[in-house]
Formats: sequence, structure tokens, C-alpha cells
Amino acid sequence: MPEKPPQGDIQEAFTIMDQNRDGVIDKGDLRDTFAALGRLNVSNDELDEMMKEASGPINFTIFLAMFGEKLKGTDPEETILNAFKIFDPEGKGILRGDEYEPSSFSADRFTEEEMFTNFPLDVAGNLDYKNLCYVITHGENKEQEQE
Repeated sequence: MPEKPPQGDIQEAFTIMDQNRDGVIDKGDLRDTFAALGRLNVSNDELDEMMKEASGPINFTIFLAMFGEKLKGTDPEETILNAFKIFDPEGKGILRGDEYEPSSFSADRFTEEEMFTNFPLDVAGNLDYKNLCYVITHGENKEQEQE
């Protein structure tokens, strides 16, 4: 069973997403959050689908319940992978190098220098985030483990 994140961390995430600070995450807040993450081409249909996941206006209580539902039955690796998938809508398992800023991915196990050293970009300039997630949660590089 995955460890539950502290409620304070979830409150902080809610506050970050509630861009207009009205106590409710609405479609505009979602669009602004995606824009802050560098994804400017989110369609209205995508946003509508996300909003439909809530049983009503997304205040902190609803957000907390939705967060708990998303984590139920997931392992830490799957949770981290799902976070990276925001930046990888095609599901390729990589991030373009120009989108990869190690300091923006809070992996407490690695300093920014270690991120660049342990997870260099490939010849095409991409980051294999699936391998990164595996190492964060298992402590071993998949390729090293298979040798």
C-alpha cells in the first residue's frame, strides 16, 4: 500500500492549482496550471473531461478525495510516471531535452548535478523518464539490473 502524502503537501498542490485564489479549481485554473507547466495546447475537451471527474465544484475537500482515489491501488513508480505523462501526451516515455529541467522535477534522492549525470539526454536530446522513475522508486537503473 503506498504511503499517503502529508495533507500539507496536498494543500500546497491545491493552492498552486487554484490560480485565481478563489478556493475552487475551475477550468480556467486548470488551463493556467498547464500553461505554467509549459503545456499551452490543452483542448477544451481535455479540460472538460478533467472537470467531469469531480462530483461538483473542486474545493479542497473534493480535491483531497479525488487525490486519494487516484492514489488508491497505485505504487510510487506508477504515481511518478503519471506525473511525467502530463508532459508526454503521446505516451512515448521520453521528454524532449528542451523540456527537461532537472530542478523542476523534485526527486529528493538526487541533486540537480546527479540528475544530469545519472540521467543524461540520449543522442536525440531526450530524457527517458520511465527509467528515471524506475531508479527513483527501485534504486537501480533497469539496464544495470539486467546485466
